[in-house]
Amino acid sequence: MTGADGGPGVGVLAVLPLGATEQHGPHLPPETDTLLAEAAAHAVVVAPPAGVPARVLPALAYGSSGEHQSFPGTVSIGTAALAETLLELGRSVSSWAGRLLVVNGHGGNVDALRRAVPRLRHEGRDAAWLSCRTAEDDRDTHAGHAETSLMLHLHPGRVRPELAARGCVLPLPRILPAMREGGVAAVSPSGVLGDPTTASAAEGERLWDLLTADARSRVDRWRPGDDGMLR
Repeated sequence: MTGADGGPGVGVLAVLPLGATEQHGPHLPPETDTLLAEAAAHAVVVAPPAGVPARVLPALAYGSSGEHQSFPGTVSIGTAALAETLLELGRSVSSWAGRLLVVNGHGGNVDALRRAVPRLRHEGRDAAWLSCRTAEDDRDTHAGHAETSLMLHLHPGRVRPELAARGCVLPLPRILPAMREGGVAAVSPSGVLGDPTTASAAEGERLWDLLTADARSRVDRWRPGDDGMLR
């Protein structure tokens, strides 16, 4: 684990990056969501609340990715198993940390977080979660402009720009019924929802600065909602 070495105790903030292992088109690696969650978790502990030592835990790299299951490289454990895993991890971590923050990099994990984190809080454990996703356009939700830009900024060596191609760019509400029936493959043979050909490292840096500033502000306020998400 990394971060300030304050040792076990009430004041320790444990930060768990939660990602996924799923296809991200031909140009991004399956571990994209995990890489972004890890980077965001480390950004949070650079400036934790005053006087609070923080430690980043090893990332949980498997999540709920059933909508991508028809693509090679996807490994999903589903919502129920993920919720139980988060619950047990939270119980374990709370034996030495005063707070647990889950930094989520994959939208498909939200239902599990909404099950597990309020349960932890009901048990008297100070747990919360936040998303390290950008405020994306509903036509750019997976492996498109925003996500590819972030990867070009943070992990340029893991991106293959020569393979990037425009995917499905219809608004999410229009494609949701088909996705519920047949997953992402039903609307995008490449697995891309958005246009990665417009991505750039400069845009990724801009998005990253916005994302990390928002995350640090939420952690500093520490106001979990009913679903456990920091407001």
